[in-house]
Amino acid sequence: MTNQVDETYLTLGRQILTNGVQKGDRTGTGTISTFGCQLRFDLQKEGFPIMTTKRVAFKLIASELLWFLKGDTNIRYLLQNNNHIWDEWGFKIWVESDEYTGPDMTDFGLRCQTDADFNRLYQEQMKIYQDNVLQDDAFAKKFGDLGNVYGKQWRKWQGADGQEYDQIQYIIDEIKRNPDSRRLLVSAWSASEMASQALPPCHYAFQFYVVDGKLSCMFNMRSVDYFLGLAFNITSYALLTYLIAHECGLAVGELVFTGADVHIYANHIEQVKEQLSRTPKKLPTLQLNKEKSSIFDFELADITLLGYEPHPTIKAPVAV
Repeated sequence: MTNQVDETYLTLGRQILTNGVQKGDRTGTGTISTFGCQLRFDLQKEGFPIMTTKRVAFKLIASELLWFLKGDTNIRYLLQNNNHIWDEWGFKIWVESDEYTGPDMTDFGLRCQTDADFNRLYQEQMKIYQDNVLQDDAFAKKFGDLGNVYGKQWRKWQGADGQEYDQIQYIIDEIKRNPDSRRLLVSAWSASEMASQALPPCHYAFQFYVVDGKLSCMFNMRSVDYFLGLAFNITSYALLTYLIAHECGLAVGELVFTGADVHIYANHIEQVKEQLSRTPKKLPTLQLNKEKSSIFDFELADITLLGYEPHPTIKAPVAV
């Protein structure tokens, strides 16, 4: 059986390379961009949706999702779980502050790629930053917190009435109470809080749909890094759908991705071509701890991916 998860994803990559337009971006890296894309994945067929044409770090995806679900916005939890995918954003807050006294880290994301001497300095400063977040409570509070990012919006949305609203708990309660609701929607986009976010949400909203005892999810993204981001996001929202379905006593249905500016960074083109040259493999299966009834009680040990044997990792720099 053909692996439709990889095939669907790779088809989009070919379309961007063929039909995309060159476009500037906030990071200064440059992109090949296209606007308005949709992908669909049947969660009941084949296996769990994670790329097999390159290794995707599932434990990083799972720990980040659990971080969101905890309502946490401080990267200390991620570092404790050896997850470094948000380090650069916290590091940027530190090196741009008045308290930073080390070497100049201006444009560190781009300079690391072309200057080996600078990269060594950057790695030294990053290690100092990580150690301080892990060991110094005051430092972690000031420079480890990324502001009102996903976890805060999902679990502690600030209402106009001054009250906090737990959007995830609402979704779970409403699915159990009224599965035909068309209001099973979570938003992470708060115009009034953008200035307090290290990175405004890329995946800014998602909505659930229940029919025939199956839970489907559509997630929406304003900006999509095709090579590093999208593969990660597909697996993350698939896992979220499985977790919500688990608590609500439902089977999984379909996962739908809708993206606005979907782009390949200029320094990811060769990596994309390498992935496109590979043949998809068999998808793995997901196993959740059935003894846990609430998704808020899940830890990494409760989430297992079985039979994941992908092609090797393809490394690429993160645009910050």
